Amino acid sequence: MKDPKKSAGGKARAEKLSPSKRSEIARHAANARHMRGLPKAIYGDDDSPLKIGDMEIPCFVLDDERRVLITGGMQDALQMARGGSMVPGMNRFELFASRERINPYISNELMDRIRSPIIFLTPRGQKAHGYEAEVLVELCEAILAARADGKLQKQQLGFAKQAELIMRGLARVGIVALVDEATGFQEVRRRDALHKILEAYISPELMKWAKRFPDSFYEEMFRLHGWEYDPESVKRPGVVGKFTNTYIYEQLPPGVVEELQTVNPKDEHGRRKNRHHQFLTAEVGNPHLERQIAATTTIMRVSDDWPTFKRLFAKAFPRNGDQMELLPD
Repeated sequence: MKDPKKSAGGKARAEKLSPSKRSEIARHAANARHMRGLPKAIYGDDDSPLKIGDMEIPCFVLDDERRVLITGGMQDALQMARGGSMVPGMNRFELFASRERINPYISNELMDRIRSPIIFLTPRGQKAHGYEAEVLVELCEAILAARADGKLQKQQLGFAKQAELIMRGLARVGIVALVDEATGFQEVRRRDALHKILEAYISPELMKWAKRFPDSFYEEMFRLHGWEYDPESVKRPGVVGKFTNTYIYEQLPPGVVEELQTVNPKDEHGRRKNRHHQFLTAEVGNPHLERQIAATTTIMRVSDDWPTFKRLFAKAFPRNGDQMELLPD
C-alpha cells in the first residue's frame, strides 16, 4: 500500500518542475522502460571483433544465444558507404537489397530479416543494432549469385569481391572449427587461433583488393572543388588521378613511384590494369601509404578551399611543394 504522505510529496515536487523538465523526465522513463525490454549481449566486446584479414566486425552473443554482427561493421566489411542519400523508412541494407539487380537473389525471408535489425544492449549497457551472423552469409551468397549471372553494374563489383573474400575466409576457418569440435581440440586451442588461421588464408587475397583510399579522401577533395560527390559511383574527374599521384604517391621515398610505373604500366589506352597500391608491401609500403592518405585528408578537412589546401600541404611536405603549382586548380 502506498504511503499517502510520500505520494503527496512526490506530486508537489512534480508540480514545481517546468513543463520541459517534466517532459524530459518522462522521456527518460519511457526510454528506460524500452531498454529493459531489449535482449542483452552476454558475450562479446567492441574491442574483440570478428577479424577477416583487414576487416573487423564487432560481434556478440545474446542471452537467447543468437550470434549478432553489428550493422556498421557489416557495411564496412562489404565496403558499403554509410552516408549518402537514403530512402525514408529504409535502412542501408534494405535499400541495397531492394535494388533491381540484387533483389531477385534475395529471398523473402532474408528481406524480412534485413528490414528488421536486432536492437539489443551490449555488455556495457549501450544500445546497438545488428543482424544474426547468417544474414551476412546469405547476403554475400546473393551478391555472388548476381555476379555469376552478369547482373551487377560496374560499381557493384566491389561488393562482390568483398563478398567472395568473406565467404572464402569463413569456409576455410569453418572446416577447421568443425574438426576441432569433433576431436575436442576446441577446449585447448588458443582463443585467437581461428582468427589467425583466417587471417593467414585471407590476407594475401585481401591485399589485392583492399580499399586503400577511404571515401573521406575523395569527399574532401570534391568538397574543396565544389564537385558533387556520389559515394557509390566510381566515375571521377580525370584530374583526380593527377592529384593522387602528386599528394600521395610522389610523397613516398625517392624511386618508389618510378618503380610502380614500371611494374604497373599503362596500356595502349592510357589505363593501368591494377592499382599502384596493390604492388606495395604489407609490412612497409601500405602502412606508409595509409599514413600519407590520412595526413593529406586531414589537411583537406581543415581547408576552406583548394588554394588553402595547397598552401598548407606545401608547408607540411615542403620537399615537393614547388611542384604543386604545376597542377590545375
